[in-house]
Amino acid sequence: MPHFTVVPVKDQAQSSYDSLEGINWVDYRDTGQDYPDHQDTVSSDGHGNHKEDSPFLNSADAAGKKNDFYDRNLALFEEELDIRPKVSSLLSRLVNYTNITQGAKEHEEEESAEASRRKTPKSPNMGTLMGVYLPCLQNIFGVILFLRLTWIVGMAGIIQSLLIVLMCCSCTMLTAISMSAIATNGVVPAGGAYFMISRSLGPEFGGAVGLCFYLGTTFASAMYILGAIEIFLKYLVPQAAIFHATDPHGSDSAMLNNMRVYGSICLSLMAVVVFVGVKYVNKLASLFLACVIISIVSIYAGAIKSMTHPPEFPICMLGNRTLVRDRFDVCAKTVTQGNITVASQLWDRFCLPGNMSTAQCDDYFIQNNVTEIQGIPGLSSGIIRDNMWGNYMQKGEILEKAGLLSVDAHSAMENFIMYVSADIATSFTLLVGIFFPSATGMSDRKADFSVVLFGSCIEGVVLRDKFGDAVRKNLVVGTLSWPSPWVIVIGSFFSTIGAGLQSLTGAPRLLQAIAKDNIIPFLRVFGHGKNNGEPTWALLLTGLIAELGILIASLDMVAPILSMFFLMCYLFVNLACAVQTLLRTPNWRPRFKYYHWALSFLGMSMCLALMFISSWYYAIVAMGIAGMIYKYIEYQGAEKEWGDGIRGLSLSAARYALLRLEVGPPHTKNWRPQLLVLLKLDEDLHVKYPRLLTFASQLKAGKGLTIVGSVIQGNFLDSFGEMQAAEQAIKNMMEIERVKGFCQVVVASKVREGVVHLIQSCGLGGMKHNTVVMGWPYGWRQSEDPRAWKTFINTVRCTTAAHLALMVPKNVSFYPSNHERFTDGNIDVWWIVHDGGMLMLLPFLLKQHKVWRKCRMRIFTVAQMDDNSIQMKKDLATFLYQLRIEAEVEVVEMHDSDISAYTYERTLMMEQRSQMLRQMRLSSAERQREAQLVKDRHSLVRMGSLYSDEEEEVVEAPPEKVQMTWTREKCEAERRNRNNAPENFRELMSLKPDQSNVRRMHTAVKLNEVIVNRSHDARLVLLNMPGPPRNTDGDENYMEFLEVLTEGLERVLLVRGGGREVITIYS
Repeated sequence: MPHFTVVPVKDQAQSSYDSLEGINWVDYRDTGQDYPDHQDTVSSDGHGNHKEDSPFLNSADAAGKKNDFYDRNLALFEEELDIRPKVSSLLSRLVNYTNITQGAKEHEEEESAEASRRKTPKSPNMGTLMGVYLPCLQNIFGVILFLRLTWIVGMAGIIQSLLIVLMCCSCTMLTAISMSAIATNGVVPAGGAYFMISRSLGPEFGGAVGLCFYLGTTFASAMYILGAIEIFLKYLVPQAAIFHATDPHGSDSAMLNNMRVYGSICLSLMAVVVFVGVKYVNKLASLFLACVIISIVSIYAGAIKSMTHPPEFPICMLGNRTLVRDRFDVCAKTVTQGNITVASQLWDRFCLPGNMSTAQCDDYFIQNNVTEIQGIPGLSSGIIRDNMWGNYMQKGEILEKAGLLSVDAHSAMENFIMYVSADIATSFTLLVGIFFPSATGMSDRKADFSVVLFGSCIEGVVLRDKFGDAVRKNLVVGTLSWPSPWVIVIGSFFSTIGAGLQSLTGAPRLLQAIAKDNIIPFLRVFGHGKNNGEPTWALLLTGLIAELGILIASLDMVAPILSMFFLMCYLFVNLACAVQTLLRTPNWRPRFKYYHWALSFLGMSMCLALMFISSWYYAIVAMGIAGMIYKYIEYQGAEKEWGDGIRGLSLSAARYALLRLEVGPPHTKNWRPQLLVLLKLDEDLHVKYPRLLTFASQLKAGKGLTIVGSVIQGNFLDSFGEMQAAEQAIKNMMEIERVKGFCQVVVASKVREGVVHLIQSCGLGGMKHNTVVMGWPYGWRQSEDPRAWKTFINTVRCTTAAHLALMVPKNVSFYPSNHERFTDGNIDVWWIVHDGGMLMLLPFLLKQHKVWRKCRMRIFTVAQMDDNSIQMKKDLATFLYQLRIEAEVEVVEMHDSDISAYTYERTLMMEQRSQMLRQMRLSSAERQREAQLVKDRHSLVRMGSLYSDEEEEVVEAPPEKVQMTWTREKCEAERRNRNNAPENFRELMSLKPDQSNVRRMHTAVKLNEVIVNRSHDARLVLLNMPGPPRNTDGDENYMEFLEVLTEGLERVLLVRGGGREVITIYS
């Protein structure tokens, strides 16, 4: 126990605890809540996130009470005390912490300040004894112990029964250890196992397993009700049966119908009791538990008494076959009345009416003797030796006792009803599934003792007699009790009723907890209830599902169903503990220390094994249900961040994978474009060209890495909120366009610098982008500032320097959306220079998407005069065959030709425009008019620039006052400059173009003519993007060359490789 020493500091200011009063608190998870009454609760924020009602920060009312914070000893922190409370305030808040969940009505009213001042109804609190201990006891001493444990011992034998108990109870014991660790690792509000699993493994696993656990608890209530009705109709009031068998072989169906009717009536009555109030359930539970304890004591007392005075329950045997005892009076073929021997009722059952000497009787009846054996030999009889091994039976097989003399003879079918027979086929796996619900709370010692006790006191054929037909319809375990079998019958009836009430009480609350978490949208309605939080709608659904179990009407068929759901829940409890232990998350600090990840894995393995041992098809169905719920929550449910272990496991796996990727660059066979998509946002922070994201999603199809980046111009401290808004806008657009990837927004003083930062820093380790996608700078010709297109060229240079591939979709607004389908058309690839095979790989990736799937691929290459075009075509076809790419191949011959007058004129106008904007210093309006004279007649429609100058650099505001000193020399020089302006313009008109620019323009014009001629109707044209000039003085000419190269094409993708091979012919 740590020791604390409190050292008082004398000060004139009031005590820190005195200043606590009246302070409101801020919960960092939901700053909109205001808790004026200092009561901590666990509530919901309206989106399903539980607020484990923070004793931490709140500043809702701090503005009017700042003086309470400021004292002389904490002056250094006084500016933050309104959002960060003092330790004394925190501790006083923690003292008042409670984990009792509010009702739905309380939560709704607490969101209103006016309603929160009113006193809300208090939700009923069942406490540890009534809410936990009692339901577990009633489950332990429940329906399986009273109705099926003796039958399990008789069928499986003592050895295999102990093995069943050991397997089931070991599973629950290991799960209890794991659950203890999780439960002591913080406060667990309403929801129990569901809350632990969901907060440990995430909402998907938590929701799936939580619903399975809810279904298991609901079917448990049906099982207990069926057990109660079986006791009622078989042992208490058999005359209450409504349906009766019309033939001897129809008794089973009549019994099932009786179970359905009375089970539905009992379920309705119990649902009414639960609806009226939990307090009535608690009051009845005490009475039920008293009956259970008396019943258990009577069994032990009867077992002890049987050592000296065993109870009289004789069993009538015909040969070695067990007879149904209530169908005749005397266990003999004949009886003596006076001095006359007459036929007994048993004789009349097996023989036709007539003289005894000539009567026609059943062969087996004639050839075998009738004997009586003791049904309860007692502890000292040594019957345990006969009951050590199992005796599994098929349906309809007659119960026989080994060791009794019997002559095998034919027996008439109509006499079959006289024998005690098996109602179902039994096996070890079936018994495991039936017994497990009882093991959910039973300890090994208690179960082992019961198995050995029953096997030591009761005859084997009586143990295998499920309904006590051989002991005059008495409950088998009741025959062992003292002073009367009725003690067990009544006690077991009340025990099953109480357990059913507890299950019917707990299941709706579990569903309400799942609904309040809001992880499954269609369950929201079940989160509401009465004013005190009672789950009315959840109770209604629980009753309907339980009715399905009642309609099954067989205890032996319902028990394996809930075993599957419970085992699945236990499996994930163990998994949660193991994952948290192995990950060693900082928050994993359970107070329960006696756990280990190996024990959790062992428990998880046993749960999985028991699921398939007991019923493999039920296990597959249960796992299928959980899987469907998991996928539904994954795709449709609300996203939650609960700090779960699966997220931690994902982080560990991601770290491991990233470290593995650091070993070296990916092999060519594994290369795929990992995209960095550079987006431009408008003034309202909306994505200006969303089709860039559409193109990225079609190219990636959910595979590989996609990073969407953008740049906000400004200062980080001032633009942080704008950056977050931009990031959210991009994420929303990514979701709309179905782009699976990451978003990165940076703030930089210049857009150009921000783009460089993105290219350098995006990604992590080996998971970095290798391809940059950026839009075309539309309207660069109309822009007065060269920065509009210099940013684009600078980005091209940066990607080249970083050895990254580059893709520039031109006319991206005309690209297809994800909802369009091309039913025909071509994707044309113009392979002019080899830069790693990007041009071959990109169409193949695009054709994987449904938009481009039906398009054909055509590859064009250019042959010069000295090239063998026929051989080139053959070689290219062979190369594509080795690449496993289907495409048409065409070789285009380009003949040497003189430079046309059009090319010369085009080059001249380009250089005149560049020279004019570079040399002439005119006003904005004058420069626009002069530039319009030499602007290209083929310029595109005005569109917004990708990186316009307004967003790139902030133009400094001119000073308020400009002082200039004019001299005579300056005035004359200014006058000469104005007079020389017309001469400069005439020189500009007589400018001769540079020959290198003429050659480049000639290439662009000739290539454009060929491409437009062959691919004017193509769905998409891919071509090599030439690199920018080494000399930055020719940047504007480079833009003009690209414009000329792509003129007249609707959709163009300019591709520039990253300097490495990205496609290979090898496997």
